[in-house]
Amino acid sequence: MNTTTATNTVSSLTLEVPDLAAAESFYAELGLGDRISLQTSTEPSDGFRGFTISLIVSQPANAELILDAAIAAGATVIKPAAKSLWGFGGTVQAPDGTIVKVATSTKKNTKPASRDVDDVVVLLAASDVRASKQFYVDHGFVPGKSFGSYVEFETQPGSIKFALYKRHALAKDAGVPEAGSGSHRIVLENSRGSFTDPDGFAWS
Repeated sequence: MNTTTATNTVSSLTLEVPDLAAAESFYAELGLGDRISLQTSTEPSDGFRGFTISLIVSQPANAELILDAAIAAGATVIKPAAKSLWGFGGTVQAPDGTIVKVATSTKKNTKPASRDVDDVVVLLAASDVRASKQFYVDHGFVPGKSFGSYVEFETQPGSIKFALYKRHALAKDAGVPEAGSGSHRIVLENSRGSFTDPDGFAWS
């Protein structure tokens, strides 16, 4: 176990998918080919898998462009793109079942639309946020923003961002029922080694 306090690096995410060629095509449309790895898996997975991937962009036009591309590539709309109190965004489910949210805190467009993604954030559902936070601290992760049911950890610039969210709150934010069982179908690549967290999420 590593208990140093250096900032962690989450270099990529590996998604386990039933159809590798279809998934490669889909995530290429989202511009995530360099941040998401794919491998074939038919391990049972039912309902909410306990994680979401958020793509943070600079303006609403970018969010709409990426969401439109995802839908054209076969994604199912969970939450249509819309303005809200916090900004603008929408949520879709990829053909392999992964939930992808595209969002911006800005409500106005200031430049031509593009598919540029500023940050990728993976949110993992935690049954006990306090216990999971301590688990990650014990493995060398450094907490950043933290309030009640949410904990975001510090990561190197350019790295994938990583946070914990209470399971029912994450499901509500995603717009899906909380129930789910079986494989999470995700492996997170990091600089700390291989381990499995209290909710069964695998790191390598």
